[in-house]
Amino acid sequence: MRTKTFFCIIITVIISYPVLAWGPTGHRVVGQIADSYLTPKAKAALHKILGNESVAISSNWADFIKSDSTMNYLSPWHYINIPAGMSYADFTTYLKNDTATDAYTRLNFLIKELKKKNLSADKKKMYLRLLIHITGDIHQPMHVSRAEDQGGNKIKVHWFNETTNLHSVWDDKIIEMQKLSYTEYVANINHSSLAERKTLQQQPIVKWFYESYQLADSIYKGITQPEQKLGYRYNFDNIEILNQQLLKGGIRLAGILNEIFK
Repeated sequence: MRTKTFFCIIITVIISYPVLAWGPTGHRVVGQIADSYLTPKAKAALHKILGNESVAISSNWADFIKSDSTMNYLSPWHYINIPAGMSYADFTTYLKNDTATDAYTRLNFLIKELKKKNLSADKKKMYLRLLIHITGDIHQPMHVSRAEDQGGNKIKVHWFNETTNLHSVWDDKIIEMQKLSYTEYVANINHSSLAERKTLQQQPIVKWFYESYQLADSIYKGITQPEQKLGYRYNFDNIEILNQQLLKGGIRLAGILNEIFK
């Protein structure tokens, strides 16, 4: 019975995997970068809520919990579908009028809730884990993209000799190709000036989404044939973009947490 239960959990995780963002390594990179820029007050608040669970480890809870069917209602929180071809002004108006359950509305909801002094300990922990994760999600460009192909999940490609999809390539195929642990990855990319961090943290959330939206458009344009083969050249052309998104996600997450727990 125990073996059967374990097998069912593994199957559930595998089935849900294509809709993850960054994969475990990418999310931990974002979390670890954020941790390096937290104020002492924010660090103390997070320790009180999470105990010995680090930001990096907390970052994957929202994906791992997908093995629990009672949490299926959280699935739309991880992404947002936006029609193609919007200018920044149109995009801003679109999000201003957004009432759907998606990454944008839920991220704003979580920030507002976590600022409440009377939030229960259980909700505070859950909401904090979700906030950490969703901030990482939205910096993966294919989580701010098109409904018709489910953010690239329906676009079949070949990663070297493996049949996969465009979404998964950006989730973890490129990241895992670097053959780095999440701490090694952070040591490699976590380089920014105080001025750069200040600029990134002061930008409105809508700007974060629009950056990913624009990158997603460029990613789509890079797929010019059915079941396109992607490999070393694709990695070379896109790794810096991906690394910048991981870095921005971490810096901006730190900014959110510092603001909430100031």
